Amino acid sequence: MSKKLIAEFFGTFWLVFGGCGSAIYAAGVADVGIGWLGVSLAFGLTVMTMAYAVGHISGGHFNPAVSLGLMIAGRFESKELIPYWVAQVIGAIAAGVVLYVIASNAAGFSGAGGFASNGYGAASPQGYSLVAGLIAEIVLTAFFLVIILGATSSGAPAGFGPIAIGLGLTLIHLISIPITNTSVNPARSTGVALFADAPALGQLWLFWVAPLIGAALGAVIWKAMSDE
Repeated sequence: MSKKLIAEFFGTFWLVFGGCGSAIYAAGVADVGIGWLGVSLAFGLTVMTMAYAVGHISGGHFNPAVSLGLMIAGRFESKELIPYWVAQVIGAIAAGVVLYVIASNAAGFSGAGGFASNGYGAASPQGYSLVAGLIAEIVLTAFFLVIILGATSSGAPAGFGPIAIGLGLTLIHLISIPITNTSVNPARSTGVALFADAPALGQLWLFWVAPLIGAALGAVIWKAMSDE
């Protein structure tokens, strides 16, 4: 169990450090910034690389919503859910600490700003409302779980699951960065909200509630259409 939790810690750390780090350091750099497309790819690549690296140890969840969905789908033991959540959140916060230390040592640093946090209303990149953010996060997390469960099912081509999952997360970001800055992962949201300027912490509840609802919905949908 300890090896599984260590794997989840480092996998979630890498997801937050790589995905959010690309948004914080590289997305808006004049002339050479990677933009939303680059950030979307970064999140997909973090999940894909860690799924291959440590997925065989822990299952490669790196996301409390994924752990919940897998449990509901019968792929994960309920007794391991809370320990996985703790390891994932601690890994995300640790990544947030490192991201903040690096950012705060940049020339002209005057505060963390949004710090790649998730938000709605004035905190949404394009001003989308709470309702829009709630719907987007539920729907996209549900589809993410369907992708994960399908790509790792017994009938799927062996060894290609991490690629499908990574590309799925990339697509999710391409859709929803303008809406909420894309969560679908409560740990990812928590890890940077702790260091961001207001209102990130005040809005964090939505990025726990919506992904968890979406994950449960995705698991139910998969069970309804799968023979497993």
